[in-house]
Order: sequence, then structure tokens, then C-alpha cells
Amino acid sequence: MKKNGVLNKEISEVIAGMGHYDMLVIGDAGLPVPSGVKRIDLALTRGIPDFLSTLKVVLEELQVENAVVAAEMESVSPLLHQNMLKIIKGIPVSKVTHEEFKKITHSAAAIIRTGEFTPYANVILQSGVVF
Repeated sequence: MKKNGVLNKEISEVIAGMGHYDMLVIGDAGLPVPSGVKRIDLALTRGIPDFLSTLKVVLEELQVENAVVAAEMESVSPLLHQNMLKIIKGIPVSKVTHEEFKKITHSAAAIIRTGEFTPYANVILQSGVVF
């Protein structure tokens, strides 16, 4: 049995298989998952698991060199945006419209669906290298 880090088998497999520039999305309960993109559904009920806790755990294992969020997050969900920035400190963050964000998700290795009900609680994590 794995002792710590990501215990979810599907998430662990996706992270282990990612290469430089591959993308992993962590999304709220309403983010659409494009056909052909792996859906890892963690949602149990409203708010469980939440977006920020899921992000923290994923960042324990995934080397990230860039993050992408919807520009609307900052104005519509400012507290979530501020808390997300604290968690991903040191990682450059790009902003795109929510419509563009959804288009980018078509190229993701997987989308992790959380139980988050806060608007625009979504992030694309672009993997880096550890060397």
C-alpha cells in the first residue's frame, strides 16, 4: 500500500505517464470533459473533495512549470483565486477566457473532476521536468 502522496490509482497513473508539456486539469463539478479526454471523477457531494485540497495533493507529485486559469476566476471567485495563487506560488500563471480554457482542455491527458461548486474553480497544470 502506498503511504502518502496521491493515493488515487487513476491520478497516480496519469501523473506517472506524463511528459514535458503534458497537461492535467483539475476542475470544478461543472467543467465539461471533452470526448476522448480521460475523466477522473472524485466528486462525492457538493464541496467534497474541494478544488484547493485536490490541487495541493496533485502538486506533491506533479512537476509543474506553468498553470492556466480562466481570467474570470479573479473577479468572480477572488478568494479562491488568491488561495490558489498561494498554493501554486512560484509557478507562472497564464490567464485565458473561460471559453479558451475549455478549448485547451481537449488536449489534456486527463481532467480531475472535484466536488467544488465555486465558479471557475479550474486549473490546467502543464508538466515540467525534474532535471
